[in-house]
Amino acid sequence: MSEINIQATDGSGTFTGYLAKPASGRGPGVVVIQEIFGVNAFVRETADWLAAQGYVALAPDLFWRQEPGIQLTDKTEADWARAFELFNGFNIDKGIEDIGATIDALRNMDGCTGKVGAVGYCLGGLLAYLTAARTSIDAAVGYYGVSINDRLSEASGIKRPLLLHVASEDGFVPKEAQAAMHQGLDSNSRVTLHDYPGRDHAFARTGGEHYDKQDADLANKRTLDFFAANLR
Repeated sequence: MSEINIQATDGSGTFTGYLAKPASGRGPGVVVIQEIFGVNAFVRETADWLAAQGYVALAPDLFWRQEPGIQLTDKTEADWARAFELFNGFNIDKGIEDIGATIDALRNMDGCTGKVGAVGYCLGGLLAYLTAARTSIDAAVGYYGVSINDRLSEASGIKRPLLLHVASEDGFVPKEAQAAMHQGLDSNSRVTLHDYPGRDHAFARTGGEHYDKQDADLANKRTLDFFAANLR
């Protein structure tokens, strides 16, 4: 496990990414897209978990344009306040550009087979959706993505498989937004939505207030099956 530098495509510099490789040293790539807390322990654990499953996992620091190296938790009010400041100051279009640069870095990396997927959580769930619509990603997964309902016009750009995990009691994604997502995406043959009745936002974040092991395990198995079908 290591930190690497990734070159931004707009010439504004480099940003870091947390890299986790499988024991074999070779496998498909997966971009791990952060929540609003930066590339913190959960994101790094996720990259390590994917590496243990045989993937070359790379988690880019998407807040670097505001403040590099952010690692917050969901445990204090101060961290939540800073996380929302960063979220509100985040340029989504630049974030997708940086994910595109991360995809390129993975594809050109020693040990990557050339196939690259993405998985994102919360803000990262929205970015995973937009990654499927705007980039050359081979497959993407979003967990409880926020504000996807506001960007359904982008669905026509989805050319590769997309899997979305939807928490039915998500405090950040109301029922009306979930219904709009289904209405806008269910007819798209490239998109699969899984609903998790009774689950709240971040049900797959280990150690989080709403963590539910049973449904987290189910969602993670679906994610691994999805990547095996589309990246192997």
